[in-house]
Amino acid sequence: MPASRTKGAVDRTDALAIFAREGCSEPRSWANGPGDTYGRHEHPRAKVVFCLEGAIIFHTDDGDVALEAGDRLDLPARTPHAATVGASGCACVEAWGR
Repeated sequence: MPASRTKGAVDRTDALAIFAREGCSEPRSWANGPGDTYGRHEHPRAKVVFCLEGAIIFHTDDGDVALEAGDRLDLPARTPHAATVGASGCACVEAWGR
C-alpha cells in the first residue's frame, strides 16, 4: 500500500484528537529548517504525520508526497522514504499508527 496524503486544515489540537481517536502511539513533535533533508530509511510500524507549519516533501518509491500546513501523511510500515523540508522550514507532529 503506498503512502497517502490527505489535504486539510488540521491544527495541532485537531491532530492530537485524531491520534487519540485512532489509537495511535503517544505523539512526537519535531521541526526542521529550510532545505533540511532526511536520508532514505523505513520504519517497522505505520506512521501518521501531520504538517502543522511550512512544507515537507516525502520521497517514496511510488513518487513524491508533498505536505503543506494542515495536511496528513499515512506511511505504511516498511515503506522506504526520504524527505526534504520546504523553503520556509516545517513543524510536524507524528505518531505510530495501528
